[in-house]
Amino acid sequence: MTKEEKVNFVINTLKELYPTIPIPLDHKDPYTLLIAVLMSAQSTDVRVNQITPVLFEKADNPYDMIKLSVEEIRAIIKPVGLSPMKSKGIHGLSHILIDKHNGKVPKTYEALEALPAVGHKTAAVVLSQAFGIPAFPVDTHIHRLMYRWNLSNGKNVKQTEKDAKRLFPKELWNDLHLQIIWYGRQYSPARGWDLEKDIITKTIGRQSVIQEYTKTKKS
Repeated sequence: MTKEEKVNFVINTLKELYPTIPIPLDHKDPYTLLIAVLMSAQSTDVRVNQITPVLFEKADNPYDMIKLSVEEIRAIIKPVGLSPMKSKGIHGLSHILIDKHNGKVPKTYEALEALPAVGHKTAAVVLSQAFGIPAFPVDTHIHRLMYRWNLSNGKNVKQTEKDAKRLFPKELWNDLHLQIIWYGRQYSPARGWDLEKDIITKTIGRQSVIQEYTKTKKS
């Protein structure tokens, strides 16, 4: 297959598997999405979705959030991990949103990444899922699959994002990044991987990855 044929195979397979695409993190607006994505670092979406209702019952906007102390926020979000950093980030960014953005979540990478505890991936998720601005947030699933599919060299997530944006049509980025995440979880996980169920990797995957998988299965 040519690179273009591989890309088209990925697009068509994912579209067939995921004609409608669930949003992993529960939220109702850009602010609650921003907080949920921040909380999801080194945690699971399931765990975050269990905790955000408790937090948002007390504060689902920056004005109410700053009424809570950092310690109160930390006590609520402790189950998601990294609570000291995340609670300070949530409290600090809520102040900045009020002071600099009239309580609204900004719509640019520069403004989002200037917020405490907000990195490039978090900013990309918010731009994509809250505002519909084309972005290609790369998480561990996308990074792993782009390497397995021989569409990126796997050196780092920055390069993977660059490769994804170069290969896939811009108008599909917002759907594709979610479709790849769901596919990675269901068909091509890091652990418990069954190549027979992973139709994309089986069809277009990097030969060294497939050979290593086969070697491991035989041993």
